[in-house]
Amino acid sequence: MKIRINLKIFLFILIFILTKQIKVYGILMLFAFIHELGHMLVGILLGFKPGKLEIMPYGVSVGFNVKCEDYNKKIKNGNMLSIKKLIIALAGPLTNFIITIIFLMANIKFFGIERELVIYSNILIGIFNLIPIYPLDGGRVIKNILHIILGLQNSYKYTNQISKITICLLTGICSIAILYIKNVALLLILGYLWYLVILENRKYNRKMQILNNIQKA
Repeated sequence: MKIRINLKIFLFILIFILTKQIKVYGILMLFAFIHELGHMLVGILLGFKPGKLEIMPYGVSVGFNVKCEDYNKKIKNGNMLSIKKLIIALAGPLTNFIITIIFLMANIKFFGIERELVIYSNILIGIFNLIPIYPLDGGRVIKNILHIILGLQNSYKYTNQISKITICLLTGICSIAILYIKNVALLLILGYLWYLVILENRKYNRKMQILNNIQKA
C-alpha cells in the first residue's frame, strides 16, 4: 500500500498554531485517521485491497484497488459493487458514532484526551463526512444509491447537482456563522468544500464529454 503525505498539512499546522487551536486540530486528525481505519477494515472484509493511504490537511483518505476482471464479474451479478462501496462509505462515520456512544456511556479518557472532547470530535467528524458533497462519505452514499436506482450516468449527474446545491446552502449558513463566531476554522472548512466541489465538477464535465463522444461515435 502506498502512503502519501500532502505537504499542505504543514501550512494548516502553522495556521492552527497561530490561532491557538493546534490541540483541537491534532485530536480531529487522530479521529479522522481512526475514521479511515473503519473504511479500511470493512473494505478488506468485503474483499477489497487497500491501494493507497493519503494524509491530507483535513484528514486521511484510503483508496482501494479493484481489478477490471473483478469489476466486470461483480457488475454481472447486479449492483453488488455499488452496494459494497455504499457499506464502505458508511463504515467511517459509523466508527465515529460508535466511539461517541462508548464515551457517552463510560467516563474514560483516550490517550489523556478529555471525554467531552472525544465525544465532540467524533460527532463533528461523523456529521461532516455525511455532508452530501462528493467525494465525502455522504456524497459517496448518494452516488452509489443513485447508481443502483438510476444507473451510472444519472448517478454522476445528480450527485454533481446535489453537491453544488449543498455547497451553496453551506456557504450561506457558514457566512452567517463566521460573522457571529469569528472562527477561522469555519472559513478553512468552507474553502476546502468549495475546492472539492470545483475539482469534482471538472472531473464530471470531462466524464460527460467522453460519454457524449462515445455516443456520437
